[in-house]
Parts: sequence; structure tokens; C-alpha cells
Amino acid sequence: MRYLGAIFFAVLASAGNAMFAASQKKAASMTNPFLAVAAASVVCAIIMIPAVPLFGKENYALAFKNNWPWFIMGGCALFITDMAFNLLYTRYGASQYVLYAVISIVTTSLIVGALIFRERLTGFHWAAVGTAIATVILFSIGQARLK
Repeated sequence: MRYLGAIFFAVLASAGNAMFAASQKKAASMTNPFLAVAAASVVCAIIMIPAVPLFGKENYALAFKNNWPWFIMGGCALFITDMAFNLLYTRYGASQYVLYAVISIVTTSLIVGALIFRERLTGFHWAAVGTAIATVILFSIGQARLK
């Protein structure tokens, strides 16, 4: 039952991601589509900053002092992710999201989870990674047949 919480947050995140994909695709008609990413980031910050205290007390000065490199890394990562999402959606279509989703399974689960944070992976996890790789191959074959 504990895993239901993870599923709930994964569904919530995927709904937000779908909304973000739609917003980027709809904004594709602009000359500079990164304006949509920047504007979306501003809206996100406007919503996120007041929400921060709702999730617990924090010594903000100490948090920034101890974690500033990770905040910078995270900000750069969000920039790369948002920029790449925008280019993926506006140039290739939202259906191409499967490539990002599946490749991120491999990069996040294996590189970040297993290698960096030493999280345990079972045979089922490895099988899931294998099927994720098979998904990318099958999707690529399907895309090639559309042409």
C-alpha cells in the first residue's frame, strides 16, 4: 500500500508534464519559442515560492549556504530539460515524448539511482530497463516506417 503514494505522485507529475508539453507545442507558433519556456518558468516560480513554507520550516540561510551548488546544478538542469522539451515538442511533436520518457528511465534509474546513489535494483528493475531500451528501438522502427 505504501507504493500507492509513489504512484499518486507519478501520475500527478505526468499530468503536469502533459500540460507542459501541450503548452510548449501550442507556443510553437512564436518566433522565439524559448519565450514560452521563460514565461512558464516565471509562472512556476510565482506559484512555487509561496508554497515553500507550506511544506515545513527551514533555516533558509543555512539551506542556501549548504546546498547552493545543488541549487545551481538543479537550475541548470531545469534549463536543459525545458529547452530540450521545447525543441523536442516543437520540432518533432508531442508523440516523440516516449523517447524522452524511456531514455530518462535508463539515465535516472541507472546513472542517478544505481551508480550515484547506490540504490538497490532487483532483477525486475533490470528487466524494466531492458524493456525500456526495447521500447526506444521499437518506437524508432515505427517512426522510420512512417516516412
